[in-house]
Amino acid sequence: MKKSDLEKLLNDVKDRQITPEEAVEKLKILPFSDLGYARIDHHRELRTGYPEIVFCQGKSIDQVKGIFAHINSTGQQVIGTRATEEMYIEVEKSVPGVKWYSEARIISKTDPNTVLTETSVAVVTAGTSDIPVAEEAAVTAELLGNRVVRIYDAGVAGIHRLFDKLEVIRSCKVIIVIAGMEGALASVVGGLVDKPVIAVPTSVGYGANFGGVSALLAMLTSCAAGVSVVNIDNGFGAGYNASIINKL
Repeated sequence: MKKSDLEKLLNDVKDRQITPEEAVEKLKILPFSDLGYARIDHHRELRTGYPEIVFCQGKSIDQVKGIFAHINSTGQQVIGTRATEEMYIEVEKSVPGVKWYSEARIISKTDPNTVLTETSVAVVTAGTSDIPVAEEAAVTAELLGNRVVRIYDAGVAGIHRLFDKLEVIRSCKVIIVIAGMEGALASVVGGLVDKPVIAVPTSVGYGANFGGVSALLAMLTSCAAGVSVVNIDNGFGAGYNASIINKL
């Protein structure tokens, strides 16, 4: 339930469009529904302004299908991250209009009439191998109502590729920088812009990359001011935080 939904419900009672008893029936689902394997938070969008977001990895296909079907039945929006195509196929059977973003591994049922922000979020990757994490960030930001500019394969091994897009990057309100290997791109971008930079280390790299730990530590110890860091491969977290900043 969104703030506007609750305000309308209360006004309908005040204007005698519905009875208090009917309003109570509508409010029975608040604040959550217990499905046994999951407790659906119906206050999420009311509290935060953002819809329920489900981490699908580790859940069974039936659990994901059940969560999506229940949330959709209440008229709320829902986004599922780290999903599989098999999950999407099953969810689609009970949730008409659900969308699948294969590279981002996201399933969503959101309001198609969402008005996008005038300002933009830039998503910059060091390499092509970082694109799956970048797409998770970009699609998350877009589904939450933000314009997104994608700039891929602009790492420090060929820094001229970054400089070529620097004007575009500087025009954005917040910048997500995604890099594996040694994770140096975040520091470079942080030293060239006057906007907040959200760094995402990825698990892309050879053995001494330690599954993204080397990039994580490099970003955490960046000498460039204005760089904050999310967890390894956490494109969703970066996209969500960028949305909050972009809408301030």
